[in-house]
Amino acid sequence: MEVLFQITKDQLETGMRGYPVGYCTTSYVDPQKGLFYVGKTIDEVSTWEPSQVLYLLYHGKEGAESETAQFYAQLKKRSHCPKAVIDHIKALPRQGHPMKLYSAAMLILGVFQKSGDYKEDCLELIAKLPHLTAAVINHHAGWGDTPPPNENLGYMENFTQMLRVPEADTQLLTRVFKLFNILHYDHGGGNLSTFVGKAVASGLEDMYGSICAALCGLAGPRHGRANQDCLEFVQEVLREVGEAATEADVEKLLRHRLETGKLVFGFGHAVLRVEDPRAAVQYEFARKHFPDHPLVKIALLLRKTGPKVLKENPKISDPYPNVDAISGTLLTAAGFRYPEYYTVLFGLSRAVGIAIQIVYERCEARGGKGTPIVRPRYIYKDRVQS
Repeated sequence: MEVLFQITKDQLETGMRGYPVGYCTTSYVDPQKGLFYVGKTIDEVSTWEPSQVLYLLYHGKEGAESETAQFYAQLKKRSHCPKAVIDHIKALPRQGHPMKLYSAAMLILGVFQKSGDYKEDCLELIAKLPHLTAAVINHHAGWGDTPPPNENLGYMENFTQMLRVPEADTQLLTRVFKLFNILHYDHGGGNLSTFVGKAVASGLEDMYGSICAALCGLAGPRHGRANQDCLEFVQEVLREVGEAATEADVEKLLRHRLETGKLVFGFGHAVLRVEDPRAAVQYEFARKHFPDHPLVKIALLLRKTGPKVLKENPKISDPYPNVDAISGTLLTAAGFRYPEYYTVLFGLSRAVGIAIQIVYERCEARGGKGTPIVRPRYIYKDRVQS
């Protein structure tokens, strides 16, 4: 059925929010029910192994045990980044935010790895992401050389053993990395990083250059770096109210922040009108495994008091916690106390969904012709006269 839209002046310069421009075959977000991967709730797949979720997203259906095993066996064979890629990563400057290095590393991987076949490069990219990501973080943090992938380990177990986190409980950290990884694989087709990646690919840039562009989009504080900002907010609240804080203490702090024009981080969502189910899963994990951690206590108090205070503002359409409200706190409680790398972990995950969506748009959309190059219309505006 054809749907026509009449564009008004008020709808311009709004980030194209809400305008349908295509199809997403991997995931969607329901305002009341949250994120779905190929029709399955994020709550359901959060308990799966990453290999099962990767199969689901890549193939568009749930795989039998033998199918998933065969698929993951393919990934394991492709899991090693070329030595030249690792050597170039080790030559990158350590100054600045690590997302800069991560984006550069993605381009370097493409120099040595691209085949020009989007499907082939998608599999290569998914397989090599743990090795590439671990190498970037280890180099930037000064944690030494990155061990090679171990083909006897699972997807995120492998990542944890390659990432040389000082004094970490490897088993518990792996569980948190695994949960974080699965929850962030995909989020519909129109979020900034995904849209940017697909837009760049529409010009027939290769997979690696397109994902590099997507990572640059992810790096901003309005998108992927929000998890880092949210952790810093929880830490600030803890410093102000102390470890023995009550609900009333946190509520008073939130009201004061809003009255004085300060931001409250970790609440609200572009589509959802309920608490983000990805946040709910992480809250329950944190409550179960880290109930006495000071940051977890504060995060749980913010979960209770934040919506109560924010609901009083009629202009706020979604006063509930989003995924960023708790993800940084959970990572910190598990022993990964390095917020500058949280967006990199986000990229490790989200690059999967973006790459698979690029395959659809380049190889399957419009009967295999692919989507045309992205070319929205802009209307001239005289800045002097207006």
